[in-house]
Amino acid sequence: MKERAMSHLDESGRVRMVDVSGKPDTVRTAVARGRVIMSQETCRRIASGELAKGNVLTTAQLAGIMAAKKTGDLIPLCHPLPLTHVDVRFNLRPEEGAIEIEAEAKCVGKTGVEMEALTAVAVAALTIYDMAKSLEPEMRIEGIRLVKKSGGKSGEVVLK
Repeated sequence: MKERAMSHLDESGRVRMVDVSGKPDTVRTAVARGRVIMSQETCRRIASGELAKGNVLTTAQLAGIMAAKKTGDLIPLCHPLPLTHVDVRFNLRPEEGAIEIEAEAKCVGKTGVEMEALTAVAVAALTIYDMAKSLEPEMRIEGIRLVKKSGGKSGEVVLK
């Protein structure tokens, strides 16, 4: 893999936010995924809405969307972006004891929305954990990763 210059450092080696003002606005999208691993029973109870804390998946979906909108406040050198779309989806796999999370973020801007999609997945996963930890504190959050991005000079990139 080709190493890129460390663009978050100025000529003196000090941390800085990258200046993107000269870049053109393009439609930017990013898709990220992750999983929460648990017992089949915990997954079944989340799916059926049997938890005393309420609807886990609706709460996690809202948490992921809200987190994407706040990414610039959470990641120190991340640009605050005017998001035009955020979606958080779940694929329940009770036979595997897993909930797969996928988030898509979109904007028209000068820099990508990878961090927003990744943050949405991470916070959705943390919300699932928080709401179900009394049932199963051994749950694991795994595999949070970027799977696709588009826009800007690199065009569409699909990752494994």
